[in-house]
Amino acid sequence: MRLVFWHWFLVFFMLVSSSWSLSSDGLALLALSKKLILPSSMSSNWSASNATPCKWNGVGCNERNRVISLSLSSLGVSGSLGPEIGLLKYLQVLSLSANNISCSIPPELGNCSMLEQLDLSQNFLSGKIPASIGNLKKLSSLSLYYNSLSGTIPEELFKNQFLEEVYLHYNQLSGSIPFSVGQMTSLRSLWLHGNMLTGVLPGSIGNCTKLEEVYLLYNQLNGSLPETLGNIKGLRIFDATSNSFTGEISFSFENCKLEIFILSFNNIKGEIPSWLRNCRSLTQLALVNNSLSGHIPSSLGLLSNLTYLLLSQNSLSGPIPPEIGNCRSLLWLELDANQFEGSVPKQLANLSNLTKLFLFENRLMGEFPENIWGIQTLESVLIYSNSFTGKLPSVLAELKFLQNITLFDNFFTGVIPPKLGVNSRLVQIDFTNNSFVGEIPPNICSGKTLRILGMGFNHLNGSIPSNVADCPSLERVILQNNNLDGPIPQFRNCANLSYIDLSHNSLSGNIPASFGRFVNITDINWSENKLLGGIPPEIGNLVNLGRLNLSHNSLHGPVPVQISNCSKLYSLDLSFNSLNGSVLSTVGNLKFLSRLRLQENKFSGGLSDSLSRLDMLIELQLGGNILGGSIPSSFGRLLKLGIALNLSSNGLVGDIPPQLGNLGELQSLDLSLNNLTGGIEKLGSLQCLHALNVSYNQFIGPVPDNLLKFLKSTPSSFNGNPGLCILCSAGDSSCKGDNVLKPCGAS
Repeated sequence: MRLVFWHWFLVFFMLVSSSWSLSSDGLALLALSKKLILPSSMSSNWSASNATPCKWNGVGCNERNRVISLSLSSLGVSGSLGPEIGLLKYLQVLSLSANNISCSIPPELGNCSMLEQLDLSQNFLSGKIPASIGNLKKLSSLSLYYNSLSGTIPEELFKNQFLEEVYLHYNQLSGSIPFSVGQMTSLRSLWLHGNMLTGVLPGSIGNCTKLEEVYLLYNQLNGSLPETLGNIKGLRIFDATSNSFTGEISFSFENCKLEIFILSFNNIKGEIPSWLRNCRSLTQLALVNNSLSGHIPSSLGLLSNLTYLLLSQNSLSGPIPPEIGNCRSLLWLELDANQFEGSVPKQLANLSNLTKLFLFENRLMGEFPENIWGIQTLESVLIYSNSFTGKLPSVLAELKFLQNITLFDNFFTGVIPPKLGVNSRLVQIDFTNNSFVGEIPPNICSGKTLRILGMGFNHLNGSIPSNVADCPSLERVILQNNNLDGPIPQFRNCANLSYIDLSHNSLSGNIPASFGRFVNITDINWSENKLLGGIPPEIGNLVNLGRLNLSHNSLHGPVPVQISNCSKLYSLDLSFNSLNGSVLSTVGNLKFLSRLRLQENKFSGGLSDSLSRLDMLIELQLGGNILGGSIPSSFGRLLKLGIALNLSSNGLVGDIPPQLGNLGELQSLDLSLNNLTGGIEKLGSLQCLHALNVSYNQFIGPVPDNLLKFLKSTPSSFNGNPGLCILCSAGDSSCKGDNVLKPCGAS
């Protein structure tokens, strides 16, 4: 204590010796400014030559020239708040918000016993909240939000019957909410969200009968919500999103004043409480991602002020009540990912202000009401993964605000409105897996904002509109499994495209060289079409390409060497074409390849040692080509080769290299229809084989014991090798009855 006394004495002696006329509050402020760094525009008139600091920037005084307020918010103040703050005994307002103040809150702040408003929000304060702030018995407003404060909330802090506003949100506070929260009987606003608080919400909160706002979201609170919440008759806002609250909603409000009631992303169970019908001022009801069950109460239709009704990701069942159509103020109706059944009530068309309708992933069925498409304010309609039927009316194309319409996995039929996209700035369309017919609307990307176009697995015909190929916003195009024909259009302006699937159509003509402009593409699937010509050398521009599938077309010519520039390629499928030349040394540079399918082409040359550098390969398909030479021993280094190795129907010669026995994860091996010689005993160590074919070669000698199972399951796998035989022992069933192979030593 003596050291502390002499410290303060020396501070005041030095200040007083140079400014005998300045008041004690002024001296304290000057001392405070040594660490609390004010911008020059503010500190310019903080002068020791003044008798009082009452005319200093940011300082307010009473009639006795005592400092009662220090207001320096949003002025670029930096540094730290020193202990000298505790010398301002008459301070009533301290506002330092929205600055760059760091370090901890000094415990001496608790000496400012007259303080009524304390605002240190939006700074870089750290450390714990001093328990001494609990000494500020006149404090009515406490704002410490948007800092990096840690530790627990002091019990003493909440033992203040005059506190009306507590804003501690977005810090790093931990521990539980103090039970003393119930002593803040004047409390109106309690904002604790965005921390790491744990434990239960104390039942004593029911003593805070003047509470109007409670924000607990984004914490780790658990347990049941206390029944005593029902004592807070004037509660307007209760938001406990993203905690771990459990149990049922056991409290109730008879004369309900709630305007916002949000319990999303918890573990609440039971039914939606019937007392909500009393909450005629309710504008937002959100119970997303809980374990709620039962039906939606039809009485929710009484809530005429409701703008958000969010009940998705629960286990709610039964029909959607037609009374929801009475909630004429609804902007957002979210009922997705539940177990709702039956048809969509046509009364939903009465929601004339609705912008978002989410009904996806339910058990809804029947014809989707056409009059819903007439709601002019609609922006997003997500009704996928149900069993809806019906057609899309032409009025859909007139919705000026429509951005997202996602209908996949339903049973919609008919023609897509031809003018879709003309009047709206569409962002996402996904009609995949329905039964639409006709052509793709020609102006679907007129707004130049379309990011996702999904119309795969329908019965669409005609050509791909040029409007799609000239859409700079496009990121994903999914048109597979339709009846589209004509050429692939020249993609002139699709630099943002990352995924395109045009497979299983009847597209023809050459691959346009303009596809080299897909600089951000990661996935191309144009398989199962009628494409002709060669692969353009511009493929080398696709440096982000990860998967390329051009299989089952009529492509010919060599694979361009520029493909080696596609260094991120992990899956390459060029199978079932008429490609030729020597490709293996080129693809051997693609070190991330895990799947290489080149079967059923006209590739020639020998099996290159460079393939052994592809140590990520899990599948290698080279069958049905004109490859010659022997199997390189270096193939034994492809240790991840697990799915398949297919070298069938080529002109390979020589013995199986012993190193092939190192492929311990290999499940399928096909060496059939070659001119390979020698024994197959090297294959005896392949313990994971599920499929084997060595037929029509010139193998000789005994079949290893672990391969005899294939004599029973697929005996034809050994045909055409008269030199192969079975080693028989007494009682060995493998040598009895009909067999494609003779016992070893038999004539």
